Amino acid sequence: MKAHKGLAVALLVVGLISGCSKEAAKHPANHPANAPAQGVPQPAPKENGGSVPVGPGPSGTYSVQAQPAPGSCHYRKSSDGQPLPDPACTPGATNPKVTAQNLADTICKSGYTASIRPNNSITGPEKAANIKSYDYTGDPRDAEYDHLISLELGGDPNDPRNLWVEPPSPGHKNGGGTNNPKDGVESKLHTLICDGKVALVDAQVAIATDWTTALAKVGFPS
Repeated sequence: MKAHKGLAVALLVVGLISGCSKEAAKHPANHPANAPAQGVPQPAPKENGGSVPVGPGPSGTYSVQAQPAPGSCHYRKSSDGQPLPDPACTPGATNPKVTAQNLADTICKSGYTASIRPNNSITGPEKAANIKSYDYTGDPRDAEYDHLISLELGGDPNDPRNLWVEPPSPGHKNGGGTNNPKDGVESKLHTLICDGKVALVDAQVAIATDWTTALAKVGFPS
């Protein structure tokens, strides 16, 4: 009788060890069951006190979007005189396809922004209408039809809330073409996001609020 009990216990122990080994093989210690695919580690978002609308996202076929009514939008200026959009017309809008979990496959992947950018047949008519929205009177060639939250920061490609005719910076020579220091800020923020130093949402809120102070707001003033 004791021999039968001993055999039963031994079989039970072997079964438990076998089951644990199979489960460990399914879920190794360094690859938990719910671990995301390898990507860009993101810091926790800060309490930035703001939020940005979410746009419809990329589309295989874009259509020309209606712009705010003529004269209804009014430029603002930063403390150093740089142009800022009207938050009522251009609060910014994010691309719902870009998240903190998939950066390696979206904005941090070479060629992604080019693959979602609307072509000139769409943005040309939109820019012409937005010039009237903002009552821009300068040379159209000096103004950029700009994504407030750039595509490389997860901005929506064609939501009118994320696009504005950005005037040239102070001191710009008329007819000299676009001269946009905001591009440099966007490039630095993109690098910080893809290096895992700044949370995606923090960068988006900062650039939508005031691009001239965006780097300082996320802790990298230079």
